[in-house]
Amino acid sequence: MKVFVARQAIFNRRKQVVAYELLFRDGTRNSFPDIAEDVATAKLIMDNQLNLGTRYLTSGKKALINIGPDSLKQELAHFLPARDVILELLESINPTSENYEKVRQLFHQDYRLALDDFEYTKKWEPFLKLIRLVKFDIQQNSLDSISELVNEFKRRKNMKLLAEKVETEAEFERAKEMGFHFFQGYFFAKPRVIQQNDIETNHAIVMLIYSEVLRKHMNIDKIARLFAQDTALAYKLLRLINSGVFPLKNRIESLKQALVYLGDERVKKFVGLIMTAHVAEGKPTELTRLSIVRSRFCELIAKSVNPNIKSMSFLTGLFSLLDAILDRPMEQVVSRLPFPEELHDALMGKHNLLYYILNVVKAYESGSWWQLQEACSLLNIDDSRLPDFHVEAIRWADMYNETLF
Repeated sequence: MKVFVARQAIFNRRKQVVAYELLFRDGTRNSFPDIAEDVATAKLIMDNQLNLGTRYLTSGKKALINIGPDSLKQELAHFLPARDVILELLESINPTSENYEKVRQLFHQDYRLALDDFEYTKKWEPFLKLIRLVKFDIQQNSLDSISELVNEFKRRKNMKLLAEKVETEAEFERAKEMGFHFFQGYFFAKPRVIQQNDIETNHAIVMLIYSEVLRKHMNIDKIARLFAQDTALAYKLLRLINSGVFPLKNRIESLKQALVYLGDERVKKFVGLIMTAHVAEGKPTELTRLSIVRSRFCELIAKSVNPNIKSMSFLTGLFSLLDAILDRPMEQVVSRLPFPEELHDALMGKHNLLYYILNVVKAYESGSWWQLQEACSLLNIDDSRLPDFHVEAIRWADMYNETLF
């Protein structure tokens, strides 16, 4: 029995990822939407922490783990290493003296503690001395309505504040102005459409390279010449070759030799990754990381649904956030690129197989388990394979991130 684990990034004020919240569900048909948080937490510990550890899901960063009333009572947190996790006490935990004693024990065992979807009452005062992070759902409680409480909490020593469900850049800026330290939500993945000049020359070179690798028969000489026009791109190509990712038997003496060594499929993927990363200047790195995770996740799903479209599915995931990366409407972005019609339509939201695959990935990463069940049914795929696909996508993305950044 698999446990579905989605991860959602936690950002600091500079839009750097400092941790991930892990969201769990059972992926079986009968219990998909109904499994209790505490059962999901127990399954996570058994299937993940007691196998490879949670850090393989968080790329080495801290994990925020939900702890409900039953998990607290059963002391499940003791199976998690204090150095790797932040225990997120759910709003379903009541501020009783019995629960306080459990929380106090965790505090003295060096666990960092957070309160989720917090709504203040005086009964929480004893707990607040033990809490290092308080999360406010700003969709449930507007920033204006909690401003007084935020100002009070900012004066408390050792307490940090996190704004949850931040959906727009304006909400991020407002929360930052109010003094929030951390932020969670999809504000970083939505385009902020602004007026700007045409795409810069180095971006254009990347797009020219990309257009060449999409051709049925690649012209390696031409692609090598394009790489040679941008020292940074040439360096990244050679760095990939020498990174240890691929076994290297002979010395590489030219850009053309490097491209030939990689082979057509790897060149296509690498150019796509370079393009996504190269045009994302000034954007949170997580935006590019998420694009790369999506690309591999989509590819793995396509292999099980229709292997003939795995390459296009890879590109669909990779460029699914290109509007946010370039701060332009998706229609304007895809019109400038030589995408196949199917890929173009999927990115524009038209229902085809690539679109349905991308929808599965989006539902998974957001922890929208009802939507995921529906998306899987449209593809007629076995959802029990998705957790393994997700883990593989994260590992694969981490490997390439070491090369790109």
